[in-house]
Amino acid sequence: MNVILFRDTQVQIMENIIANAEKYFGSFCSLMAAYTRKTAKLRDKSDILVKKLIDYANTENPELRTTVKNFAEDLAKVQDYRQAEVERLEQKVVEPLKVYGVLIKQAKVESQAHKASLDASRTTQQLEETVDEFQKQKLKDIQKIFLDFTGIEMAFHAKALEVYSQAFQTLENYDAEKDLEDFRAKIQLASGRFPDSKPATATNPISSLPWSTGAQSVPSTLQKLTLLETEEESEEEEMQETSTAKHPQIWQVASRTP
Repeated sequence: MNVILFRDTQVQIMENIIANAEKYFGSFCSLMAAYTRKTAKLRDKSDILVKKLIDYANTENPELRTTVKNFAEDLAKVQDYRQAEVERLEQKVVEPLKVYGVLIKQAKVESQAHKASLDASRTTQQLEETVDEFQKQKLKDIQKIFLDFTGIEMAFHAKALEVYSQAFQTLENYDAEKDLEDFRAKIQLASGRFPDSKPATATNPISSLPWSTGAQSVPSTLQKLTLLETEEESEEEEMQETSTAKHPQIWQVASRTP
């Protein structure tokens, strides 16, 4: 009677261990699977962000374009590390927790078999071995699963910190003044003004005069004036010669007059 009572007590202990493992390992499995899916979604959203950053960079001024593209490349590197994180979480954390569902079912079957056995003394010994083995395996597995989880996260965040530090430096070194100067120059060109230069009217005052008829009209006018002066001088010389020939005395007196 004592043997049967001891066996029933062991069966009860094993059932409690199995029920506890089923409850918490099932929750761990669901949560870690959700954690992994969320991480994968974060990777996908970050990939979209990288693409948008590159598209935006192509619309900006040279300095900002280079800075944003470099930042996007660093962000893309982080997503490569995140992809590796997702794959390792699935392999080393989620899958082992899923396996525990099968192990717990097997432990339940064994517990029921021991409980229904007629040989109480033999059942007690086997049940004790089964409980001990299950508990030992459970403790080792829970340690390994969360050691792997922690190691995976540490590796990812160490790499991410390195890349994010580089990205931070890239953004910090950006010189907004250069892009601002470039922007102002474009605005001036668009409005018809040239940066660091005088207006066109100051550099060519002649062409801006309202009475100016162009460069070609000036020489032709000068030529006409010269021709008229030459003709007048010729006529005066002819008149003087004629007058001298007819009245030489009068001309001599006139030439002495001051």
